[in-house]
Amino acid sequence: MNETIEIPLNKIKIILTLIGAVIFIIFGFLFIKNPASFVTTFIRTPEMVRIVGIAAVLVFGLCAVFIAIKLFDKKVGLRIDENGITDNSSATSIGLIDWADIQGIQPIQIASTKMLLVMTNDPEKYVDRAKNAVSKYALKSNLKYYGTPISVFPNSLKIKFDDLEKLLKNEFRKRKQ
Repeated sequence: MNETIEIPLNKIKIILTLIGAVIFIIFGFLFIKNPASFVTTFIRTPEMVRIVGIAAVLVFGLCAVFIAIKLFDKKVGLRIDENGITDNSSATSIGLIDWADIQGIQPIQIASTKMLLVMTNDPEKYVDRAKNAVSKYALKSNLKYYGTPISVFPNSLKIKFDDLEKLLKNEFRKRKQ
């Protein structure tokens, strides 16, 4: 039962996500620089266009920083071993999730994004492991809305969602017997 399963990060998907964030940053700067050119029926005033531009630069700039950090991360994306699941798939990853703390694995879809929630009997333990204030806020938000701070994003891993869900549920069942 000492088998270790490692799933690497998918650097191509991470690069594509970074490109998407940079495109939104560029549009944000264009909105800030020349807001009158982007007034539409949805955003009716140049001031609102400028505010949207500032928000885009701030939000997607922060995302781009976290994505770039993940791009150069040398750690494996997800490790499953006798200790538990070690998640390194996103900016809010908290490392090892002990088998003893895991109560279940639950799929969820938000818009077109699928992820796996790792239900735990000690959520605060994992919120306290946050690396920074942004991560801590995200983990607390997950806990509030989904009942757990821990979510695994297969988008950044070299595995399909359905395969990852099946793998984690099977490993969870094996460990709980």
